[in-house]
Amino acid sequence: MPVYQAIVLAIVQGFTEFLPVSSSAHLFLVPWILGWPDQGLDFDIALHIGTLFAVLAFFFKDWLQILAQAFGVNYGSDPDLKRAPRLLWYLVAASVPAGLVGLKFKDSIETSLRNPFIMGTMLILVGLLLWLAEHYSWREKNIGEVTLTDTLLIGASQTLALIPGTSRSGITISTGLFRGLTHSAAARFSFLLSTPIIAASGLKSLYDLKKHGVAPEMVAPFAIGILVSAVVGLAVIAFFLRIIRSHGLRPFIAYRIVFGMIVIALAFVRSRG
Repeated sequence: MPVYQAIVLAIVQGFTEFLPVSSSAHLFLVPWILGWPDQGLDFDIALHIGTLFAVLAFFFKDWLQILAQAFGVNYGSDPDLKRAPRLLWYLVAASVPAGLVGLKFKDSIETSLRNPFIMGTMLILVGLLLWLAEHYSWREKNIGEVTLTDTLLIGASQTLALIPGTSRSGITISTGLFRGLTHSAAARFSFLLSTPIIAASGLKSLYDLKKHGVAPEMVAPFAIGILVSAVVGLAVIAFFLRIIRSHGLRPFIAYRIVFGMIVIALAFVRSRG
């Protein structure tokens, strides 16, 4: 893989992992549109490790407080998190459904579901779901008021993110809004929830890579991809949290629907050719 291709894909991953637009779809569709060979799921996972570093760095103080409070230690000054001493266990419980479904349907996720028609359709459908959440939710609860029921429903919805084109942040934020969370609380909970599942999938892929090894020519693209996706991801988290407070989800809803239509149209034209 050329270094420039690794950089482009890392920028794409950094931008799309935390925005509700589906990073998995973009990582497949950008090479597909540009005529590049598929970079493979191992490289995608390397990019996800980069964005894992980004979310850990951005929410480092939050995670310290969440971990301390879970074990009865009074640490941290965030007032909302102080009202949620069981948040760590809620996040663990919410991560279980997606983990189990991911293990069960790993082969389908990696093969038949990586299809532009499916991705374009999911881009549009989840865009419409985000529109419904934006217009028909009351948005009053902060992260300190998240209940176990909220957590389990958001965790169950995260399983749909295994379908390329769905977007983990898109589906979990919309479910959070339907459960009455504010934009900021839904986004924050979504980012915290992404950490265990990204970490688990990353560790599993690193274990698999260790067994069959990494080709020497891929070492540099892997390293560059992780670094670039981490830096871009860190900037995008801060950007998204500002945008969602002032503009809600409207810009991302429009983007998803328009991009989904373009993808389906391109897929149809190429299938006829």
